[in-house]
Amino acid sequence: MTGIVIKNTGSWYVVRTDDGQLFQCKVKGNFRLKGIRSTNPVAVGDHVRITPTESRDEQVGLITEILDRRNYIIRKASNLSKQSHIIAANVDQAALLVTLRHPETSTTFIDRFLAGAEAYRVPVIIIFNKVDLLDEEDLHLLQLFFRLYESIGYPCYGVSALNDKEGLCSIDKLRDVLQGKNTLFSGNSGVGKSTLLNALIPGLDVKTAEISDSHDTGMHTTTFSEMFDLPAPNGEKTNHCGQIIDTPGIKGFGTFDMEREEVGHYFREIFEISEECRFGNCTHTHEPGCAVLAALKEHRIAQSRYNSYLSMLEDKDEDKYRSKQ
Repeated sequence: MTGIVIKNTGSWYVVRTDDGQLFQCKVKGNFRLKGIRSTNPVAVGDHVRITPTESRDEQVGLITEILDRRNYIIRKASNLSKQSHIIAANVDQAALLVTLRHPETSTTFIDRFLAGAEAYRVPVIIIFNKVDLLDEEDLHLLQLFFRLYESIGYPCYGVSALNDKEGLCSIDKLRDVLQGKNTLFSGNSGVGKSTLLNALIPGLDVKTAEISDSHDTGMHTTTFSEMFDLPAPNGEKTNHCGQIIDTPGIKGFGTFDMEREEVGHYFREIFEISEECRFGNCTHTHEPGCAVLAALKEHRIAQSRYNSYLSMLEDKDEDKYRSKQ
């Protein structure tokens, strides 16, 4: 029997079978002995093979095999630097939810997420939430962010999950962008993922929480990953109109198993310009004839992006990226 993992609570996985049944599953005992260096070898979005087991009260089973993944996106596991944490599998795109204020998302976090998604060939859209809280100066900054990331090839949308009419992009238009796709939702705690989910999927009623006044940071409301079905345009519930995989808010995004010489490959503009460098193994830090350094000087590469690139070269320690930069 095969199905898709739609919820992960840490010890149990909810699997929706191909015929629509729901099974509470655990991983088969020897499954972890297959060399998967991850804190969670099974992730939401995985297509799996299960074996039902006997139970009087509910449908339960064992996950015996993960079917071939189309893609996945991972990060360094917290406090376990030699292991990874699989955020989601088999996604069509990732939606990175960020805020300029309340709380402020650092450009370092954004760029590290984008680089990680590039490494695993996952397209990304960037959603700027809480645009209704921005003053005139902030709105100018928002335009600069749009100009920067859209010029690199990342679509940007400005929304207000709480005050839809104040958004630059309506919730209905954003829902159209997500239709028919399996989208990973990710971002720092407090950026409004749960509120936006409730707006996108009426009746969902995901728990939300207030921002900490003392630190202007978010508090975790999502404690596990779960897949939700987007409603059809006519309001009907179906699993054929796209899904959103909601994940717990993260403070840092430590990329995993990325070699130093590969980092530049995952910054699109740096990789493109690097073809003009004099040396094939150029690190874009000091070498003569470096086209990237020349482009930086000519403002064809944003200083913030270059700083993010340097930070990934210099330090693999995730804790460095937990504070605003």
